[in-house]
Amino acid sequence: MTSPYAQDGFRVGFDWGPVGADVVAGAIVAVVDVLSFTTTVTVATDLGIDVYPYRWRDESAVAYAKQYDAALAVGRSAAGPGDVSLSPATIRQARGIKRLVLPSPNGSTIAQQLSDSGSTVIAVSLRNRQAAADWVNRRRADDPRLKVVAIAAGERWKDGSLRPAVEDLWGAGGFLSALGREGMSPEARAAAAAYDDVAAELPNLLHECAGGRELTQYGFPQDVAIAAELDSSNSVPVLEAGRMIAST
Repeated sequence: MTSPYAQDGFRVGFDWGPVGADVVAGAIVAVVDVLSFTTTVTVATDLGIDVYPYRWRDESAVAYAKQYDAALAVGRSAAGPGDVSLSPATIRQARGIKRLVLPSPNGSTIAQQLSDSGSTVIAVSLRNRQAAADWVNRRRADDPRLKVVAIAAGERWKDGSLRPAVEDLWGAGGFLSALGREGMSPEARAAAAAYDDVAAELPNLLHECAGGRELTQYGFPQDVAIAAELDSSNSVPVLEAGRMIAST
């Protein structure tokens, strides 16, 4: 029996987190982690840096980075002068990096989880939501049956449970809204409507939402500002052979 959560019968879907990514399969899956992973990926690919998603920031990540002769991103709070981290501001300041292993518990984890799913996985943020939608629509023009799913990564509460993050809802909704409304599941329509309701008030609301206030409180207001660069990037990072590379 088909799962009622799979959003079957619709060509455009939406769900949350790693579990949602498993349940709502699509030929193309857009992973959205606005105040962390996917914004950082778009900044990196804008600069010609290939990004390797990784689930854990531990000794296995060190070995993984050595395997690909890549730099390893550290945690935001652990970054010193010259280090790169999940902070997109550190990527913009970096020099001489061609490959980057980027661990994160949310967006990166979902991207790596989907790497063997058979889906085409792309990284979407507010910075590239229009470019990503245009890229997808070109492929849908060739095959209208393609199912496209946006997965909002969300954050984590201290007990490890999913904290739905409104910035990821907006990022996913902005991408879905740009795709056009035809064939959307009710969940996808709700996400698109959430973005449309606030589009005229971005980036102010991104700074004022819980995630934006958290990053500002921790000393990273520039990361919120970069995440709020709406439609500033033409980069569409696609996961190929374990790495996110810019596609055209």
